[in-house]
Amino acid sequence: MGPSHDHHGAVANAAERHRSRLWAAFGLLATLMTVEAVAAFHTGSLALLSDAGHMFTDVLGIGMALAALTATRRRNGDPQRTFGLYRLEVLAALANALLLSGVAIYVVVEAVRRFGDPPEVLTGPMLAVAVLGLLANLVAFVLLRPGARESINLQGAYLEVLGDLLGSLGVIGAALLIAGTNWWWADPLVAVAIGVFILPRTWRLGRAALRILVQAAPEHLQVTAVHDRLVTVPGVCEVHDLHVWTLTSGMEVASAHLTMAPGADVGAVLAAARATLREEFHIEHATLQTEPGATHGACGSVEW
Repeated sequence: MGPSHDHHGAVANAAERHRSRLWAAFGLLATLMTVEAVAAFHTGSLALLSDAGHMFTDVLGIGMALAALTATRRRNGDPQRTFGLYRLEVLAALANALLLSGVAIYVVVEAVRRFGDPPEVLTGPMLAVAVLGLLANLVAFVLLRPGARESINLQGAYLEVLGDLLGSLGVIGAALLIAGTNWWWADPLVAVAIGVFILPRTWRLGRAALRILVQAAPEHLQVTAVHDRLVTVPGVCEVHDLHVWTLTSGMEVASAHLTMAPGADVGAVLAAARATLREEFHIEHATLQTEPGATHGACGSVEW
C-alpha cells in the first residue's frame, strides 16, 4: 500500500503545483472558444466554426485534467467510492469524442455543400477573431508547457493547444486569401482541413476511453509478459486469475493469484512480486493472493 499511496500523493502534488496555470488556460480558451463560435455564425465562416470546435478539445482536455485533480483530492471522501472519482475523466473523454465527432462531421458535410456555391463571409471580423484565437493559444501553450513534463493529462492538453495553433493559422490564412482575392472557396477548404485533422484524433480518444471503460488491458502492456515475469519470481510456481486494467490515465491496476512453492515465505514473495510489477511494468496498485501448491507440496496448476 505504501508505494501506491506515495504514487497517488506525487500525482496530486504535481497537479496542485500547476493548478493556477490550468485554471488560467481553461478560462482563457473557454472564453475565446465562445467568441469564435459566436463570430462563426455572425460572419458565416465555416473555418472559424471548425476552429472553435477544435479549441473545444483544448478546453475539455484541460477540464479533464482539473477533474482528475479534484478526484484525487476527494478519493477518500466517500467510503462507497472505493476507486474514488477517477473514472470521471474517462467519461468526460468519451463525451468529448462523441461531441467532437458530430461537430467535425457537420463541418465537413457543410463544407462539401458550400463548394458548389460558396457564400460570402465577413473577412474583417473573421480575421480579428482568428488572431485573438492564435494569441490565446500561444498564452495557453506557455502556461501548460511546464506541467506537460509531469502529467499525462497536461501533456495531452498541451499537444491539443499546439495542434490548435495550426488551426488558427489556417483560419487567418483563409481570411487573408479571401480579403485579397475574393476566392471564397478558401473558407470551406480550411474547414475541411481542420475537420479531417480533428476526426482521427477524436476517434483515437474515444477508442482509448472505451478500452478503459471495458477494463481491457493497457495497449502498452502485454498480459502474457506480465504473467511470464511473475512466474519467475522466487517462490512462485504458477500464476492464474491475472487481470490488468486501467483505472484512469497513467494509473494501471492488477490482481493475480500466486501459487507458492513449498517452503516459500509469503511476505518475501509478495514484496518481490509487487516490486516486479512496480519497477518493470509501472503498475503501482496490485492486489495479490497467495495459495499453497495443489498436490502435497508440489507446484500444481489451478484453473479459474
